Amino acid sequence: MKRKNLGFGSGFHVVIGNKDSQAAEMVLPPGDAEGGSGNRHRGADQWLYIVSGTGIATVNGKRYPLKGGSLMLIERGDKHEICNTGKDMLRTLNFYVPPAYTHGGEELPRGQD
Repeated sequence: MKRKNLGFGSGFHVVIGNKDSQAAEMVLPPGDAEGGSGNRHRGADQWLYIVSGTGIATVNGKRYPLKGGSLMLIERGDKHEICNTGKDMLRTLNFYVPPAYTHGGEELPRGQD
């Protein structure tokens, strides 16, 4: 069993995981974005849960609104970007299956498209 209290400080932080999955918290200030037109996880699905704030997720070129309580599955290989379009911090909890990052936040190399 593993347990972690989340702090939702600034930036992206892997908070807990094992060989099969991991969780990370991400906090974006107003106007900031994470990812981009070529950002994708080749070896992991990403579950994105919006804890608070508002934004837009662009997945494979299509835009989706985000707000507190939104849950989105970004499947492995999907190109995606998360943007904070609101006036407050955008706080997200992300789950990766299998893990997509090292504990230090570096992307793991995984397979091919």
